[in-house]
Amino acid sequence: MSTSEICYKMATELVRLIRQKEVSVREVMEAHLSQVDRINPVVNAITTYHPEQALDQATKADEIISRGEPTGPLFGLPIAHKDLFLTKGVKTTYGSPIFKDFIPDEDALIVERLKRAGAISIGKTNVPEFGAGSQTFNPIFGATLNPYDTTRTCGGSSGGAGVALACGMLPIADGSDMGGSLRNPANFCNVVGLRPSAGRVPKWPSINAWGTLSVQGPMARTVQDAALMLSAIAGPDPRDPVSIAEPGQIFRQPLERDFKEVHIAWSRDFGGLPIDPEVTQAIEMRRPIFEELGAVVEEAEPDFLEADEVFKTLRASTFAQGYGDLLAEYRDQMKDTVIWNIEAGLALTGPQVAEANVKRTTLYHQVRTFMERYEFMIFPVSQIPPFDVNQPYITEINGVEMETYIDWMKSCYYITAAGLPAISVPCGFTPQGLPVGVQIVGRHQDEMGVLQLAHAFEQATETWRNHPPMVQA
Repeated sequence: MSTSEICYKMATELVRLIRQKEVSVREVMEAHLSQVDRINPVVNAITTYHPEQALDQATKADEIISRGEPTGPLFGLPIAHKDLFLTKGVKTTYGSPIFKDFIPDEDALIVERLKRAGAISIGKTNVPEFGAGSQTFNPIFGATLNPYDTTRTCGGSSGGAGVALACGMLPIADGSDMGGSLRNPANFCNVVGLRPSAGRVPKWPSINAWGTLSVQGPMARTVQDAALMLSAIAGPDPRDPVSIAEPGQIFRQPLERDFKEVHIAWSRDFGGLPIDPEVTQAIEMRRPIFEELGAVVEEAEPDFLEADEVFKTLRASTFAQGYGDLLAEYRDQMKDTVIWNIEAGLALTGPQVAEANVKRTTLYHQVRTFMERYEFMIFPVSQIPPFDVNQPYITEINGVEMETYIDWMKSCYYITAAGLPAISVPCGFTPQGLPVGVQIVGRHQDEMGVLQLAHAFEQATETWRNHPPMVQA
């Protein structure tokens, strides 16, 4: 197989080929490293990079195969870890000059599980500073560029991961999502990003083990590959008190399902958010697909009135918890939006945080009641297509001014506030050839249902097969 053939094989297929000795782990690794060497200098998705170490591990993996020893579900797959995740002995910068030389002495739990499943790290993927904002740039490594148009952003904060997948530099990638950081870059890069329920993928270490706003999860080029990766990183762990008891293996079940008479709520704009017409057009063109699957699609959405205040309050509180101590000493090394978010959190009163939690509870039950009729909800992922990479964030949509640097991501963070699983799956393209994803939202802790509907949609459209023009050069 050629480098391109290997690099654009589904992860599930690569695992099968490796196990059946039709391709060696080293061949798979060499193909992906070659792709990194060719493409990454253009798009800047992978930052810290250790190819020699990866090749050594690939050779050892082939020895394991030759001895007939047991292998994990991700055995032999190259991966790079989001630069917000601790990686033992490998630089973890958080995209911040404060941590530009920081080398942890432990792995984050998600990294630990990926290693145990047989994935082999080649380095780290780029992020915004402290993961703040859905636009991937920082003062250490610079900006990551959208491979469909390198003048545009790839989104964020898992932007490096999304680009690496789209460009065939990785078959799977990890990420995290508070306000859309698994979904937005997947949407902007024509790949898949799943925001699981809180606790589905346990987190450790964490300064707030009871927090449920931010989650970690899988990214891939196909839904089936995302499900395979989820099977390796999901499952309970005593270090995370909110971790879900179900084992990760449940996500290795077949994703095929009959959707006849399944009720789906279809919303163009969450009941009034400004949405770029090109996004609306790309998604509306695919509505018949869900009807052809047999589903009953009705225009409806729950009341998200309190979601904005809930998310912004709890996000600010999270920033104060995580970075408040750094602000006094390193203020001059932080970007303005991070400073603003920390200070907003430090200014919160106890009653304000308490009220946000009360309103979040009300929101959850409003949406839960709404979804007694509808098993799924369909929304836009992002309110706009990929924008100028030199623009830090969106300030207006359709003439409506955005109040903060995150307001243009309400279409993602409303779902975060409601606490539901959601996936971004490739949907179509704008007239300029920029990717547009569709967001499928499921009931509480129903990741399997979300994956099944996304898989059926993906099979019907095959939009994911439209790779960036640059990788075909």
